[in-house]
Amino acid sequence: MMGNVRALALAGVSGAVLVLGAGDAMAGAFGIREQSTIAAGLADAGAASGAGGVSSMFWNPATVTMRPGWISEQNFTFINLSGDIRTQPGTSPGFAALGNSGDIGQGAVVPSGATSYQLNDRLWIGLQIGAPFGLVTKPNPVWAGEVYARSSRIFSLNINPVIGYKVNEWLSVAAGPTFEYFKLNLKSAFPFSPLIPPANLPTAILKGESWGVGFTAGVLVTPWAGTSIGVGYRSSVNHGIEGLLLLPPINPLITPKAAVKAVLDTPDKLSFGITQAISPVARVNFGFEWDNWSRLGVVPVRSLVTGAAVQALPLNYKDGYTYSVGAEYDWSPALTLRGGVSYEQSPIDFSNRSARLPDADRINVAIGASYRWSEKLTLNAAYSHLFVDRGRLLAGPGRDYDSRYIAAPAIPITFAGVAEGSADIVSVGFRYVFGEPAAPVAAAPLVRKY
Repeated sequence: MMGNVRALALAGVSGAVLVLGAGDAMAGAFGIREQSTIAAGLADAGAASGAGGVSSMFWNPATVTMRPGWISEQNFTFINLSGDIRTQPGTSPGFAALGNSGDIGQGAVVPSGATSYQLNDRLWIGLQIGAPFGLVTKPNPVWAGEVYARSSRIFSLNINPVIGYKVNEWLSVAAGPTFEYFKLNLKSAFPFSPLIPPANLPTAILKGESWGVGFTAGVLVTPWAGTSIGVGYRSSVNHGIEGLLLLPPINPLITPKAAVKAVLDTPDKLSFGITQAISPVARVNFGFEWDNWSRLGVVPVRSLVTGAAVQALPLNYKDGYTYSVGAEYDWSPALTLRGGVSYEQSPIDFSNRSARLPDADRINVAIGASYRWSEKLTLNAAYSHLFVDRGRLLAGPGRDYDSRYIAAPAIPITFAGVAEGSADIVSVGFRYVFGEPAAPVAAAPLVRKY
Protein backbone atom coordinates (compact mmCIF):
# COMPACT_ATOMS: atom_id res chain seq x y z
CA MET A 1 0.00 0.00 0.00
CA MET A 2 2.82 2.44 0.77
CA GLY A 3 4.01 2.10 -2.84
CA ASN A 4 0.57 3.16 -4.03
CA VAL A 5 0.50 6.13 -1.67
CA ARG A 6 3.92 7.24 -2.88
CA ALA A 7 2.71 6.97 -6.45
CA LEU A 8 -0.29 9.11 -5.52
CA ALA A 9 2.03 11.77 -4.17
CA LEU A 10 4.15 11.66 -7.33
CA ALA A 11 1.03 12.03 -9.45
CA GLY A 12 0.17 15.12 -7.44
CA VAL A 13 3.60 16.63 -7.95
CA SER A 14 3.31 16.04 -11.70
CA GLY A 15 -0.04 17.80 -11.67
CA ALA A 16 1.47 20.74 -9.81
CA VAL A 17 4.08 21.17 -12.54
CA LEU A 18 1.38 21.13 -15.20
CA VAL A 19 -0.66 23.82 -13.47
CA LEU A 20 2.16 26.30 -14.00
CA GLY A 21 0.60 27.21 -17.34
CA ALA A 22 -2.65 28.57 -15.88
CA GLY A 23 -4.04 31.84 -17.24
CA ASP A 24 -7.30 33.63 -17.95
CA ALA A 25 -10.14 34.01 -15.46
CA MET A 26 -13.41 32.40 -16.51
CA ALA A 27 -15.48 32.80 -13.37
CA GLY A 28 -16.61 36.01 -11.70
CA ALA A 29 -13.86 38.59 -11.11
CA PHE A 30 -10.51 36.75 -11.40
CA GLY A 31 -11.78 33.31 -10.34
CA ILE A 32 -11.17 30.19 -12.45
CA ARG A 33 -13.90 27.55 -12.44
CA GLU A 34 -12.36 25.28 -15.09
CA GLN A 35 -11.24 22.40 -12.85
CA SER A 36 -12.99 19.40 -14.47
CA THR A 37 -13.61 18.45 -18.11
CA ILE A 38 -16.67 16.43 -17.12
CA ALA A 39 -18.10 19.31 -15.06
CA ALA A 40 -17.35 21.73 -17.91
CA GLY A 41 -19.68 19.73 -20.16
CA LEU A 42 -22.44 20.20 -17.59
CA ALA A 43 -21.76 23.94 -17.07
CA ASP A 44 -20.65 22.76 -13.59
CA ALA A 45 -24.16 21.61 -12.65
CA GLY A 46 -23.99 18.95 -9.94
CA ALA A 47 -20.23 19.34 -9.49
CA ALA A 48 -20.63 19.42 -5.70
CA SER A 49 -22.67 16.20 -5.79
CA GLY A 50 -20.03 14.32 -7.77
CA ALA A 51 -21.22 14.84 -11.35
CA GLY A 52 -17.83 16.31 -12.25
CA GLY A 53 -16.01 13.01 -11.72
CA VAL A 54 -12.97 12.67 -9.46
CA SER A 55 -12.28 16.38 -10.02
CA SER A 56 -15.50 17.21 -8.13
CA MET A 57 -13.18 17.36 -5.12
CA PHE A 58 -12.54 21.00 -6.05
CA TRP A 59 -16.16 21.83 -5.17
CA ASN A 60 -16.74 19.19 -2.48
CA PRO A 61 -13.94 17.03 -1.03
CA ALA A 62 -16.48 14.47 0.27
CA THR A 63 -16.94 13.25 -3.33
CA VAL A 64 -13.59 11.48 -2.88
CA THR A 65 -15.54 8.58 -1.34
CA MET A 66 -17.74 8.00 -4.40
CA ARG A 67 -15.35 5.78 -6.35
CA PRO A 68 -13.61 2.61 -5.16
CA GLY A 69 -9.97 1.81 -5.76
CA TRP A 70 -7.32 4.15 -7.08
CA ILE A 71 -8.34 6.64 -9.80
CA SER A 72 -6.62 9.65 -11.33
CA GLU A 73 -8.23 12.29 -13.52
CA GLN A 74 -6.36 14.98 -15.47
CA ASN A 75 -7.88 17.95 -17.32
CA PHE A 76 -6.54 20.47 -19.82
CA THR A 77 -8.67 23.48 -20.72
CA PHE A 78 -7.99 26.04 -23.43
CA ILE A 79 -9.71 29.39 -22.84
CA ASN A 80 -9.98 31.68 -25.84
CA LEU A 81 -11.10 34.99 -24.38
CA SER A 82 -12.11 37.89 -26.60
CA GLY A 83 -13.04 41.35 -25.39
CA ASP A 84 -12.55 45.04 -25.96
CA ILE A 85 -13.25 48.40 -24.33
CA ARG A 86 -14.52 51.22 -26.50
CA THR A 87 -13.79 54.76 -25.39
CA GLN A 88 -16.87 56.89 -24.67
CA PRO A 89 -17.58 60.63 -24.30
CA GLY A 90 -16.48 61.86 -20.88
CA THR A 91 -12.90 60.61 -21.25
CA SER A 92 -10.32 63.32 -20.53
CA PRO A 93 -9.20 65.34 -23.57
CA GLY A 94 -5.92 64.16 -25.01
CA PHE A 95 -6.49 60.63 -23.77
CA ALA A 96 -9.74 60.16 -25.70
CA ALA A 97 -7.79 60.58 -28.94
CA LEU A 98 -5.69 57.51 -28.12
CA GLY A 99 -8.59 55.26 -29.07
CA ASN A 100 -9.99 51.94 -27.92
CA SER A 101 -8.30 49.10 -26.06
CA GLY A 102 -8.15 46.61 -28.90
CA ASP A 103 -8.65 42.96 -27.97
CA ILE A 104 -7.69 42.63 -24.30
CA GLY A 105 -8.21 38.85 -24.24
CA GLN A 106 -5.37 36.38 -24.06
CA GLY A 107 -5.64 32.66 -24.82
CA ALA A 108 -4.39 30.29 -22.12
CA VAL A 109 -4.27 26.61 -21.16
CA VAL A 110 -5.45 25.76 -17.63
CA PRO A 111 -4.43 22.28 -16.40
CA SER A 112 -5.91 20.65 -13.30
CA GLY A 113 -5.99 17.19 -11.81
CA ALA A 114 -7.42 15.05 -9.03
CA THR A 115 -6.58 11.62 -7.65
CA SER A 116 -8.46 9.47 -5.13
CA TYR A 117 -7.24 6.34 -3.31
CA GLN A 118 -9.35 4.02 -1.17
CA LEU A 119 -7.54 2.83 1.96
CA ASN A 120 -10.35 0.60 3.27
CA ASP A 121 -14.14 0.35 3.28
CA ARG A 122 -14.47 3.60 5.22
CA LEU A 123 -11.43 5.75 4.46
CA TRP A 124 -10.20 7.55 1.33
CA ILE A 125 -7.38 9.98 0.64
CA GLY A 126 -7.27 12.36 -2.30
CA LEU A 127 -5.31 15.15 -3.91
CA GLN A 128 -6.69 17.98 -6.06
CA ILE A 129 -4.40 20.48 -7.77
CA GLY A 130 -5.50 23.46 -9.81
CA ALA A 131 -5.50 27.20 -10.31
CA PRO A 132 -8.55 28.73 -8.58
CA PHE A 133 -7.57 32.29 -9.54
CA GLY A 134 -6.01 33.83 -12.60
CA LEU A 135 -6.19 36.76 -14.97
CA VAL A 136 -4.46 37.92 -18.13
CA THR A 137 -5.68 41.07 -19.88
CA LYS A 138 -3.53 43.08 -22.25
CA PRO A 139 -4.95 46.08 -24.11
CA ASN A 140 -2.99 48.12 -26.60
CA PRO A 141 0.07 49.65 -24.87
CA VAL A 142 -1.15 53.13 -25.85
CA TRP A 143 -4.89 53.67 -25.52
CA ALA A 144 -7.37 56.00 -23.82
CA GLY A 145 -7.48 54.01 -20.55
CA GLU A 146 -3.73 53.39 -20.25
CA VAL A 147 -3.50 55.23 -16.91
CA TYR A 148 -5.75 52.52 -15.45
CA ALA A 149 -4.46 49.44 -17.28
CA ARG A 150 -1.65 48.52 -19.62
CA SER A 151 -1.59 44.87 -18.66
CA SER A 152 -2.78 42.69 -15.76
CA ARG A 153 -1.58 39.24 -14.82
CA ILE A 154 -2.66 37.12 -11.83
CA PHE A 155 -1.50 33.54 -11.33
CA SER A 156 -2.30 30.97 -8.64
CA LEU A 157 -1.55 27.38 -7.75
CA ASN A 158 -3.57 25.48 -5.13
CA ILE A 159 -2.61 22.08 -3.69
CA ASN A 160 -5.40 20.38 -1.72
CA PRO A 161 -4.88 16.97 -0.03
CA VAL A 162 -8.08 15.60 1.53
CA ILE A 163 -9.22 12.76 3.79
CA GLY A 164 -12.70 11.35 3.24
CA TYR A 165 -14.66 9.16 5.66
CA LYS A 166 -17.72 7.12 4.73
CA VAL A 167 -19.79 7.26 7.91
CA ASN A 168 -22.39 4.81 6.58
CA GLU A 169 -24.07 3.84 3.33
CA TRP A 170 -25.62 7.27 2.81
CA LEU A 171 -23.31 9.80 4.49
CA SER A 172 -19.72 10.81 3.72
CA VAL A 173 -17.62 13.67 5.09
CA ALA A 174 -14.20 15.00 4.12
CA ALA A 175 -11.79 17.83 4.82
CA GLY A 176 -8.26 18.91 4.05
CA PRO A 177 -5.81 21.83 4.00
CA THR A 178 -5.10 23.98 0.96
CA PHE A 179 -1.67 25.39 0.17
CA GLU A 180 -1.94 28.27 -2.26
CA TYR A 181 0.58 30.30 -4.23
CA PHE A 182 -0.53 33.70 -5.53
CA LYS A 183 1.31 36.09 -7.84
CA LEU A 184 0.34 39.34 -9.53
CA ASN A 185 1.89 41.78 -11.99
CA LEU A 186 -0.04 44.98 -12.79
CA LYS A 187 1.10 47.67 -15.21
CA SER A 188 -0.29 51.08 -16.08
CA ALA A 189 0.82 54.34 -17.63
CA PHE A 190 2.32 56.88 -15.22
CA PRO A 191 1.32 60.49 -16.05
CA PHE A 192 3.79 62.23 -13.76
CA SER A 193 3.47 65.58 -15.49
CA PRO A 194 0.79 67.18 -17.69
CA LEU A 195 3.67 68.24 -19.97
CA ILE A 196 4.24 64.63 -21.07
CA PRO A 197 2.05 63.71 -24.08
CA PRO A 198 -0.36 60.83 -23.31
CA ALA A 199 1.12 58.76 -26.15
CA ASN A 200 4.59 58.86 -24.53
CA LEU A 201 3.82 58.03 -20.91
CA PRO A 202 6.19 55.67 -19.07
CA THR A 203 4.97 52.54 -17.25
CA ALA A 204 4.51 51.91 -13.54
CA ILE A 205 4.52 48.30 -12.27
CA LEU A 206 3.19 46.66 -9.12
CA LYS A 207 4.24 43.05 -8.62
CA GLY A 208 4.38 40.57 -5.77
CA GLU A 209 3.81 37.01 -4.63
CA SER A 210 2.73 35.02 -1.59
CA TRP A 211 1.98 31.58 -0.13
CA GLY A 212 -1.11 31.10 2.02
CA VAL A 213 -2.97 28.29 3.79
CA GLY A 214 -6.69 27.52 3.95
CA PHE A 215 -8.93 24.46 4.06
CA THR A 216 -11.79 22.65 2.36
CA ALA A 217 -14.62 20.62 3.87
CA GLY A 218 -17.69 18.88 2.55
CA VAL A 219 -20.62 16.55 3.08
CA LEU A 220 -22.13 14.06 0.63
CA VAL A 221 -25.54 12.46 1.19
CA THR A 222 -26.95 9.62 -0.93
CA PRO A 223 -30.38 9.07 0.70
CA TRP A 224 -31.41 6.42 -1.84
CA ALA A 225 -30.17 4.87 -5.06
CA GLY A 226 -29.89 7.37 -7.90
CA THR A 227 -29.74 10.51 -5.74
CA SER A 228 -26.73 12.38 -4.39
CA ILE A 229 -26.68 15.71 -2.59
CA GLY A 230 -23.44 17.52 -1.83
CA VAL A 231 -22.33 20.66 -0.02
CA GLY A 232 -18.72 21.83 -0.17
CA TYR A 233 -16.80 24.74 1.29
CA ARG A 234 -13.46 26.28 0.29
CA SER A 235 -12.12 28.75 2.82
CA SER A 236 -10.60 32.14 2.18
CA VAL A 237 -6.81 32.23 2.00
CA ASN A 238 -4.96 35.15 3.54
CA HIS A 239 -2.11 36.33 1.33
CA GLY A 240 0.52 38.76 2.56
CA ILE A 241 1.74 39.65 -0.92
CA GLU A 242 5.26 41.08 -0.83
CA GLY A 243 6.84 42.66 -3.85
CA LEU A 244 7.89 45.87 -5.53
CA LEU A 245 6.34 49.10 -6.74
CA LEU A 246 8.41 50.20 -9.73
CA LEU A 247 8.00 53.79 -10.90
CA PRO A 248 9.79 55.32 -13.89
CA PRO A 249 12.98 57.19 -12.83
CA ILE A 250 11.89 60.55 -14.22
CA ASN A 251 12.15 62.67 -11.06
CA PRO A 252 14.82 62.59 -8.32
CA LEU A 253 12.11 63.17 -5.67
CA ILE A 254 10.40 59.87 -6.52
CA THR A 255 11.91 56.56 -5.41
CA PRO A 256 11.79 54.38 -8.54
CA LYS A 257 11.84 51.10 -6.60
CA ALA A 258 10.02 50.46 -3.32
CA ALA A 259 9.50 47.23 -1.39
CA VAL A 260 5.79 46.93 -0.62
CA LYS A 261 3.23 44.57 0.90
CA ALA A 262 -0.49 44.11 0.34
CA VAL A 263 -2.77 41.85 2.38
CA LEU A 264 -5.41 40.18 0.22
CA ASP A 265 -8.01 37.64 1.34
CA THR A 266 -9.28 35.43 -1.47
CA PRO A 267 -13.05 34.76 -1.46
CA ASP A 268 -14.40 31.68 0.28
CA LYS A 269 -16.74 29.49 -1.80
CA LEU A 270 -19.85 27.51 -0.88
CA SER A 271 -21.05 24.96 -3.46
CA PHE A 272 -24.30 22.98 -3.49
CA GLY A 273 -25.19 20.22 -5.93
CA ILE A 274 -27.91 17.65 -6.62
CA THR A 275 -27.66 14.71 -9.01
CA GLN A 276 -30.82 12.71 -9.70
CA ALA A 277 -31.16 9.66 -11.94
CA ILE A 278 -34.37 9.81 -13.98
CA SER A 279 -33.79 6.46 -15.71
CA PRO A 280 -31.08 3.78 -15.74
CA VAL A 281 -29.26 5.77 -18.45
CA ALA A 282 -30.11 9.44 -17.73
CA ARG A 283 -29.40 11.91 -14.94
CA VAL A 284 -30.19 15.56 -14.24
CA ASN A 285 -27.93 17.87 -12.24
CA PHE A 286 -28.43 21.15 -10.44
CA GLY A 287 -25.84 23.46 -8.93
CA PHE A 288 -25.47 26.64 -6.93
CA GLU A 289 -22.29 28.48 -5.93
CA TRP A 290 -21.72 31.46 -3.67
CA ASP A 291 -18.38 33.25 -3.83
CA ASN A 292 -17.66 35.71 -1.05
CA TRP A 293 -15.94 38.30 -3.23
CA SER A 294 -17.13 41.10 -0.94
CA ARG A 295 -14.09 40.25 1.21
CA LEU A 296 -12.10 42.22 -1.34
CA GLY A 297 -12.75 45.89 -0.68
CA VAL A 298 -9.96 48.48 -0.91
CA VAL A 299 -6.62 46.69 -0.59
CA PRO A 300 -3.90 49.05 0.70
CA VAL A 301 -0.37 48.70 -0.66
CA ARG A 302 2.06 49.61 2.12
CA SER A 303 5.78 50.30 2.25
CA LEU A 304 7.71 47.49 3.91
CA VAL A 305 10.06 50.11 5.36
CA THR A 306 7.66 52.64 6.89
CA GLY A 307 4.33 50.80 6.89
CA ALA A 308 2.66 53.78 5.26
CA ALA A 309 0.13 53.24 2.47
CA VAL A 310 1.73 54.23 -0.83
CA GLN A 311 -0.99 52.92 -3.17
CA ALA A 312 -4.30 51.06 -3.04
CA LEU A 313 -6.22 48.51 -5.07
CA PRO A 314 -9.82 49.72 -4.78
CA LEU A 315 -11.56 46.50 -5.85
CA ASN A 316 -14.81 46.90 -3.87
CA TYR A 317 -16.25 43.64 -5.18
CA LYS A 318 -19.69 42.27 -4.34
CA ASP A 319 -20.64 38.64 -3.76
CA GLY A 320 -20.96 36.36 -6.79
CA TYR A 321 -23.71 33.78 -7.41
CA THR A 322 -23.91 31.00 -10.02
CA TYR A 323 -26.92 28.84 -10.90
CA SER A 324 -26.59 25.83 -13.19
CA VAL A 325 -28.57 22.92 -14.61
CA GLY A 326 -27.35 20.03 -16.74
CA ALA A 327 -28.13 16.52 -17.91
CA GLU A 328 -26.30 13.33 -18.91
CA TYR A 329 -27.37 10.44 -21.15
CA ASP A 330 -25.58 7.13 -21.56
CA TRP A 331 -25.86 6.62 -25.34
CA SER A 332 -24.16 3.25 -24.96
CA PRO A 333 -22.13 1.44 -22.30
CA ALA A 334 -19.05 3.20 -23.71
CA LEU A 335 -20.41 6.68 -24.59
CA THR A 336 -21.98 9.30 -22.34
CA LEU A 337 -23.30 12.62 -23.67
CA ARG A 338 -23.93 15.69 -21.52
CA GLY A 339 -24.93 19.32 -21.68
CA GLY A 340 -25.73 22.22 -19.40
CA VAL A 341 -26.33 25.92 -18.96
CA SER A 342 -25.43 28.30 -16.15
CA TYR A 343 -26.03 31.93 -15.24
CA GLU A 344 -23.54 33.85 -13.14
CA GLN A 345 -24.13 37.11 -11.32
CA SER A 346 -20.73 38.72 -11.40
CA PRO A 347 -19.29 40.50 -8.34
CA ILE A 348 -18.48 43.35 -10.73
CA ASP A 349 -20.95 45.93 -12.00
CA PHE A 350 -20.87 49.60 -12.99
CA SER A 351 -20.01 50.69 -9.45
CA ASN A 352 -16.70 48.76 -9.43
CA ARG A 353 -15.96 47.80 -13.05
CA SER A 354 -12.38 48.59 -14.05
CA ALA A 355 -10.31 48.75 -17.20
CA ARG A 356 -8.21 45.90 -15.81
CA LEU A 357 -11.16 43.58 -15.37
CA PRO A 358 -14.32 44.78 -17.16
CA ASP A 359 -16.32 41.76 -15.98
CA ALA A 360 -20.13 41.42 -16.13
CA ASP A 361 -22.90 38.83 -15.73
CA ARG A 362 -22.61 35.91 -18.11
CA ILE A 363 -24.45 32.86 -19.50
CA ASN A 364 -22.52 29.66 -20.12
CA VAL A 365 -23.82 27.07 -22.62
CA ALA A 366 -21.91 23.77 -22.61
CA ILE A 367 -21.81 20.30 -24.18
CA GLY A 368 -19.53 17.35 -23.49
CA ALA A 369 -18.94 13.63 -23.81
CA SER A 370 -17.03 10.76 -22.22
CA TYR A 371 -15.83 7.67 -24.07
CA ARG A 372 -14.80 4.55 -22.19
CA TRP A 373 -11.78 3.45 -24.19
CA SER A 374 -11.11 0.45 -21.96
CA GLU A 375 -11.83 -0.86 -18.49
CA LYS A 376 -9.12 1.44 -17.17
CA LEU A 377 -9.14 4.49 -19.46
CA THR A 378 -11.95 6.97 -20.09
CA LEU A 379 -11.53 9.99 -22.39
CA ASN A 380 -13.43 13.23 -21.70
CA ALA A 381 -14.11 16.32 -23.81
CA ALA A 382 -16.22 19.47 -23.47
CA TYR A 383 -16.96 22.74 -25.25
CA SER A 384 -18.66 25.81 -23.85
CA HIS A 385 -19.36 29.36 -24.96
CA LEU A 386 -19.69 32.30 -22.60
CA PHE A 387 -21.99 35.17 -23.45
CA VAL A 388 -20.83 38.12 -21.35
CA ASP A 389 -23.10 41.13 -20.87
CA ARG A 390 -22.04 44.53 -22.13
CA GLY A 391 -20.82 46.73 -19.30
CA ARG A 392 -20.20 50.44 -18.89
CA LEU A 393 -17.26 51.65 -16.84
CA LEU A 394 -16.13 55.01 -15.50
CA ALA A 395 -12.78 55.57 -13.80
CA GLY A 396 -11.46 58.80 -12.42
CA PRO A 397 -11.56 61.28 -9.53
CA GLY A 398 -14.60 60.85 -7.30
CA ARG A 399 -15.19 57.22 -8.28
CA ASP A 400 -14.73 54.19 -6.02
CA TYR A 401 -12.39 52.94 -8.72
CA ASP A 402 -10.11 55.94 -9.13
CA SER A 403 -6.55 56.82 -10.02
CA ARG A 404 -5.09 55.11 -6.94
CA TYR A 405 -4.83 51.79 -8.79
CA ILE A 406 -1.09 51.87 -9.42
CA ALA A 407 0.37 55.33 -9.20
CA ALA A 408 -1.68 58.39 -8.34
CA PRO A 409 -1.05 60.83 -11.17
CA ALA A 410 -0.42 64.50 -10.57
CA ILE A 411 -3.31 65.44 -12.85
CA PRO A 412 -6.95 64.23 -12.73
CA ILE A 413 -7.79 61.83 -15.56
CA THR A 414 -11.19 60.36 -16.34
CA PHE A 415 -11.85 57.37 -18.53
CA ALA A 416 -15.32 56.31 -19.72
CA GLY A 417 -15.88 53.18 -21.76
CA VAL A 418 -18.10 50.28 -22.74
CA ALA A 419 -16.77 46.72 -22.51
CA GLU A 420 -17.93 43.67 -24.44
CA GLY A 421 -16.60 40.14 -24.29
CA SER A 422 -17.12 36.45 -24.91
CA ALA A 423 -15.14 33.24 -24.63
CA ASP A 424 -14.85 29.84 -26.27
CA ILE A 425 -13.63 27.12 -23.93
CA VAL A 426 -12.40 23.69 -25.01
CA SER A 427 -11.51 21.09 -22.39
CA VAL A 428 -10.06 17.59 -22.79
CA GLY A 429 -9.07 15.09 -20.15
CA PHE A 430 -8.86 11.49 -19.12
CA ARG A 431 -9.56 9.22 -16.19
CA TYR A 432 -7.35 6.23 -15.42
CA VAL A 433 -8.02 3.41 -12.98
CA PHE A 434 -4.90 1.90 -11.43
CA GLY A 435 -4.96 -1.78 -10.53
CA GLU A 436 -8.22 -3.60 -10.10
CA PRO A 437 -11.09 -1.49 -8.68
CA ALA A 438 -11.99 -2.61 -5.17
CA ALA A 439 -15.67 -2.93 -4.35
CA PRO A 440 -16.32 -0.99 -1.12
CA VAL A 441 -17.79 -2.92 1.78
CA ALA A 442 -21.14 -1.56 2.93
CA ALA A 443 -20.73 0.37 6.15
CA ALA A 444 -22.78 -0.40 9.21
CA PRO A 445 -25.51 2.06 10.22
CA LEU A 446 -24.80 4.70 12.80
CA VAL A 447 -27.33 3.28 15.28
CA ARG A 448 -27.42 -0.40 16.11
CA LYS A 449 -30.21 -2.21 17.96
CA TYR A 450 -29.06 -4.80 20.43
